Amino acid sequence: MSGWLAFLLPWEFSPLAAALALGAAVAFVRGARRAPPPQAVGVARRIGFFAGLALLYFVMQTHFDYLSQHMFYIHRLQHLALHHAGPFLIALSQPQAVIARGLPQRLHERVLTPAWRHPLVQGLYRLLQNWLVAPVLFVGLIFLWLTPEVHFYAMLSGPLYHVMNWSMLLDGLLFWFLMLDPRSKEQGALLSLGPRIGILLAAAVPQLALGAHIALADHDLFDVYAICGRAWAISPLEDQEVGGLVTWIPAAMMHGVGTLVVLSYWMRSK
Repeated sequence: MSGWLAFLLPWEFSPLAAALALGAAVAFVRGARRAPPPQAVGVARRIGFFAGLALLYFVMQTHFDYLSQHMFYIHRLQHLALHHAGPFLIALSQPQAVIARGLPQRLHERVLTPAWRHPLVQGLYRLLQNWLVAPVLFVGLIFLWLTPEVHFYAMLSGPLYHVMNWSMLLDGLLFWFLMLDPRSKEQGALLSLGPRIGILLAAAVPQLALGAHIALADHDLFDVYAICGRAWAISPLEDQEVGGLVTWIPAAMMHGVGTLVVLSYWMRSK
C-alpha cells in the first residue's frame, strides 16, 4: 500500500497543474449544485468530467510521469491520455457552463468574460478552431513530437518536455471541444456536424500510418531512452513496437468513438 501511495505522489510537482485541476474540480462541483432543475448535471456528465480530470492529473502529477520519461510505450500512453482520452471525456461532459456558474462572480464577470470577449482572443480562438487548422494542428503536433530529432531534445530538456506535454493537452482540449460540441452550426457551433465526421475520419489516417511506421520499424528510432535508461529490462525494439501500437490502434479507436458520438448528435437533430 505504501508503495502505491508513493507512486501516486508527484514525480515533479507542478503548482500550475495542481491549481488548475483543483480549481476546475471545485468550480464544477459548485456549478453543478447551483444549476437550476432544467439544467441539472446528470451522473454521466459528472463521471465523464472527473474521470477525464483524474486521468490527466494521474499521467502528469504522479510517478507515471517518471516512467513516461524512461519507457517509450509509457510515454505514448501518457500522450494518449493527454491528447485523446482525457480531453475527450472532459469535452463529452460539456462542462463549460457548469464551471462558469461555479466560478466566483467577480472573477467571472470582471476578468474571464472580458478577456474571452477580447477581439484578439476571439480571433486566435477562431483561427485555431478553423476546419482546416484544427485537424492539421492536432495531427501535426503528434508528428512534431515524434520526429526522432525533436523527441530526443524534448526528453532531455526539462522546459521543452513540459512544453511538449502542455501543448498536447491544450490542443487535445481545443480539438475535442470542437468535435464534440452537441450543437449544430445553426445553434451556435463553429462547425456543422457533417464536416466534423469527415475531419475525425481524415485525422485518423496519418496517425494510423505513423503508428504503423513506428511499430514495424526494424531499428531503434528513439535512442534517447537508451541514454535516459529504461525503467524495465525490455529491448528497444520491443519498447518501440508497443509504443507504435499505442499510437496506431487506441488513438484511431478514439476517432471512431468520436465519430459515433457526432453521428448520435446528428441523428438526434433530425
